[in-house]
Amino acid sequence: MKALIIEDEPLVAKELNTKIQAITRDIDVMEVLPSLKTAKRWFMENAEPDLIFMDIQLSDGVSFELFDIYKLSCPVIFTTAYDEFALRAFKVNCIDYLVKPIDEEELKKAIEKCQGIIQNKISTTFDIQQLIKSLKDGNAASAYKEKFIVNVRNTWIPVNTSEIACFMRDYLNYLFTFSGEKYILDFATLDEVEKLLDPNKFYRANRQYIIHIDSIKSVQPHENFKLTATLKSPLKFEVDISREKAPAFKKWLDR
Repeated sequence: MKALIIEDEPLVAKELNTKIQAITRDIDVMEVLPSLKTAKRWFMENAEPDLIFMDIQLSDGVSFELFDIYKLSCPVIFTTAYDEFALRAFKVNCIDYLVKPIDEEELKKAIEKCQGIIQNKISTTFDIQQLIKSLKDGNAASAYKEKFIVNVRNTWIPVNTSEIACFMRDYLNYLFTFSGEKYILDFATLDEVEKLLDPNKFYRANRQYIIHIDSIKSVQPHENFKLTATLKSPLKFEVDISREKAPAFKKWLDR
């Protein structure tokens, strides 16, 4: 049985592969894909495997996007940090999920279930689409990125998204915390960052800034109908908002 692991945490992927091999020799893990981008490319160049182990929240997006592009019919075991209670209702016949850290006994049961699906040639497409719709409709907030990993002097530091006051583009991308700490962000564009953020909490003010609603100290309107948002200390950045964006920004701010 050919399998694929889609997981952006190398240690988690390695541990999962080790546990799979300890449970059964019938599964050959063809490849470990570390991002949504590499997964999209892989499916363009390869036939779908017999089984997929898939993390829901990847560093560059949500893995559900793959099902918007490709009609995958193989069984999928989602590996996720979602709360188990929130996902219990979605544990349908042709899909399983494992809450991190992955329990070996639960992994064994999930594999056996998927082996039965493959042997009986049961289609899983409908169940996958139902799961995606239910999660997007009922648990949309959970799909947003909870942490960003920054590199400081060759050391990885996790920064909670809830601690981030704003993202800024200035040759490189940076994130600033509410306490004023500044970190370089390893993303090509702020467009990529924006897709991972809860739009109820973060607003794309302009090409240079994405700001958290709680970072705003005041907003100054101008005669030309543009706005200037001043962020709270210690940042004190002045962020311009265009005339075109002003009505939407006011609606976003005025809850």
